[in-house]
Amino acid sequence: MTDKITAELRTEFGKGAARRIRRDDKVPAVLYGHGAEPLHLTLPGHDTMLALKRGGVNALLEITVDGKDHLALTRQVQSDPIKGFLEHVDFVSVKRGEKVLVDVPVVAVGEAKRGVVVTVPIAEVRIEVEATKIPESIEISVEDADAGFQVEAHELELPAGATLSGIEDDEVVLVVAHAPTAEEVDAELSEAEADAGIEKDAPEATDSE
Repeated sequence: MTDKITAELRTEFGKGAARRIRRDDKVPAVLYGHGAEPLHLTLPGHDTMLALKRGGVNALLEITVDGKDHLALTRQVQSDPIKGFLEHVDFVSVKRGEKVLVDVPVVAVGEAKRGVVVTVPIAEVRIEVEATKIPESIEISVEDADAGFQVEAHELELPAGATLSGIEDDEVVLVVAHAPTAEEVDAELSEAEADAGIEKDAPEATDSE
C-alpha cells in the first residue's frame, strides 16, 4: 500500500529556513524527475517518518501538492545521527507501470539446523521492477537448512516481471556452512597473529609454596 502525504511548496531556502521547518515538526524535501522542474517541498514530519519506516529503503509515497498527486520513490534520506529526526528527503517522480532500478536487501528467514552458520555475502541486489511492486526485501528461507546449502542469484524469488541487474546468475548470495569450533577459531587466530608477526609472551612461572 502506498502512503499518502500532503505537502506544501517551499519558498524559503538555506540552512535557516530548513531549521525553521524542522522546528515546526516538518521536513524539507525535493521531488525531481521526468524532465520537470524540481519541486521543493515541506512535508509533515511525523507522517513522513512513519511512511518511510513502513516502506523501507525504497518507500513509495503518493505526495499531493496543490491538489495534484505525484507518485514519488524515495532516493535519499538524511537523518540527524544522534536524535534520529529527518533532515531532508530526496524523491524521484515515477509513473504507475514504469520500471525503475532499485537496490533491495537480501534477508535470510527461518531457522537453520544447529551447528551451522548462515552468511549472506551479497547483502543487497539491484533489480529492475515496476515502481508499484518494489519489495521491501528479498527473502530466502533457510528453515532446517544444513551445511552445504547455498542460493545463487538466479534462484532468488523476484516480484512478477522483475529482473536482476549488474549481477551474474551464478553468483552466490547465501551460504550455509558448518559453524567453526572453538579450536578452529583459536587456530585461525594464532595463524593470523603469526602472519602479522605478533608474538605472545609466555606465561610467567609462579613459585609453589
